[in-house]
Order: sequence, then C-alpha cells, then structure tokens
Amino acid sequence: MAEQKDPAATPTFDISIIRPEMRAEDFKMRREGLPSERLGAIRKGLRTLHTLELMAQTIYKFQITKEPSEVNRQLIAAMCNEMGHYQDFQIKLYEYGFRPSITRWAYWLVGFVFGFGSRLLGKKAIFKTGIWVEAKAVRHYAVLLEAVEWDRETRKVIEKDQADEDGHIRRWKKMLKTT
Repeated sequence: MAEQKDPAATPTFDISIIRPEMRAEDFKMRREGLPSERLGAIRKGLRTLHTLELMAQTIYKFQITKEPSEVNRQLIAAMCNEMGHYQDFQIKLYEYGFRPSITRWAYWLVGFVFGFGSRLLGKKAIFKTGIWVEAKAVRHYAVLLEAVEWDRETRKVIEKDQADEDGHIRRWKKMLKTT
C-alpha cells in the first residue's frame, strides 16, 4: 500500500494559469548519468502521460460546438490547458532522449469517440465525461508520482498538471449541478 503524504507538504498551484511561462533556460538534457531501470520507468511514465493528454485534448476539441456559450468557453480553456500538458510531456520525453509512442493515434481515436459521442448526448454527458476522464487522470498522475523517481523539475510539472485536472473536475461538477 502506498504511503500517504502530508497534505500540508503538497505544493499548491494557481490553476487559473492555463499555460505557464517557459524560458529558454528552462530546457535541459536530463538523461545523463541515470541508470537504465530509472530511465525505463521515466520513459514509460512520460509516454503514458503524453498519450493520455492527447486523448483529453481531443475529447474537449470534439465537445466544442459553434454556439457562443459559457460551456464552450470553458471547454476551449480546458482544451488549451490539456494541449499545454501534452506539450509538457512531449518536451520531457525529448529532454530525456525519448520519442512519443507510435501508437498514440489510438488515444486520439478514443478521444474523438468520447468527445463527439458526449457532445451528441448533450451538456450533462459532456460534464459527466469530463468528470470521469479527469478523475482517471488524477489517479494516473498519483500512481506515477508515487511509482517513478522523477527529477525535481519534472515532478513539479506533473504535480501542476495534476492540480489542473483536479480543477477541471471541480468545474465540471459545478456546471453539472446547474444543468
């Protein structure tokens, strides 16, 4: 059983920031001197997060309609946020000397099915899909944060992205209540 961490020790993040600023000096090569077992776990974790974020952004893309509404505004913001997460993990993959999974297209396809399917079913289905998918993402993030020995900067990115997903859950639950 995983050890529970002290909630007071968990960093807090401003989830109103959709795309955090990055500077040229933030990028670095991270692979050097790491044992192959650790690199294997990092590679697997980053590929998992990268493909899941592709699915998440695709879900939101296909839930958005032409209607000028608050729901669409929130879906666009969520899509943008997920696109940032996707970029976060793509950057980390390359910093470690890895490539994205060649099977990631399957996650795009699943995202399309969930996104377009929930859009056809209406706002409640959109919100329920968002809550379900984001809850699974939060759990994936927690497992990977516990199971993989991340470097400090990568761990911070993962924790921020996890906090964003938690914020999405709260937003969709609030919107579901008013629907």
